Amino acid sequence: MDFENRPSPQLTPVAAVQFQEGIFLVLSRWTSLQMAVAEEWGGPTSRKKSEDLVVRIFSMFAQSKETLHVNDLEDFLDEFMVSNFSAELEDGSIEEVAEKLMIMHGECAEGNFSTINDLKATNLVSSSVSYRRQEVCGEEEDDIDSDSVVDGENDLLGKDSSDMAVDSFAQKTCMDQREMMVDEPVAGITTEDGWTVVSSRKRNGKKT
Repeated sequence: MDFENRPSPQLTPVAAVQFQEGIFLVLSRWTSLQMAVAEEWGGPTSRKKSEDLVVRIFSMFAQSKETLHVNDLEDFLDEFMVSNFSAELEDGSIEEVAEKLMIMHGECAEGNFSTINDLKATNLVSSSVSYRRQEVCGEEEDDIDSDSVVDGENDLLGKDSSDMAVDSFAQKTCMDQREMMVDEPVAGITTEDGWTVVSSRKRNGKKT
């Protein structure tokens, strides 16, 4: 999408609040940034740095007296990740995040908050699913550690096929979640000079 000749529109107070929340939601889905925070590539203040990024992006839009181009935002994000997390991103996510933010800002200027509302709804669903998965994993570990393993096996024989299918699915979900937690950090490669390079696993796709 071409943003080169589009002036930065001004936001109403209500739209400004919505846009700032939208920035937070987009960054919370930026995989490379969240990986940098989780693994503290920027040191013990990594989470604080990610929170500061929300404020700085908002200020770029709010205080810019000239047209803010998408490549300006891309350069800023790239420099921020390098200077704060020693991370050189080669996964195409910077361009994708910058474009999403530009589009979102334009929508907010028109009083259109549908994208932000969709992100909010998705965030609520994701949180609910994540909590349920953690709960299932916890219950499963409790069952394994209990002294009534034999009784549990006897009870299992009394279950109908649908109950067994649900338990099987829950167990697989728990295992898949653990595997993902182990595999995900592999995307970040630390070089000899201490820099972390994040490259896309799928060359033809984008990831945030």
